[in-house]
Amino acid sequence: MKKDFYGNFTKEELILRDHLAIDRTILSNESTFLAYIRTSLAVTAAGATLIHFFREAYVDLLGGFLVASGIFIFFWGYRRFKKMDRDIKRIKAK
Repeated sequence: MKKDFYGNFTKEELILRDHLAIDRTILSNESTFLAYIRTSLAVTAAGATLIHFFREAYVDLLGGFLVASGIFIFFWGYRRFKKMDRDIKRIKAK
């Protein structure tokens, strides 16, 4: 069940504090997405480094897993970012 905390208010009923809170939420959402990108790059780079510098089969598997995990983290973060962005814009448009 999805909760819409601002669903009971119209745009005219929101005060300045509410508008500023929405703006802070937008900035926080962007910051969180950047953290997902940073994490995915670090995990992908670690996997690529393992694959490049070590030639054992189990290290190649671990490196491949890390590269795949980094790509998954990026898309997971992007999906969460877009979902929150839609919800925030819906609240701001009311």
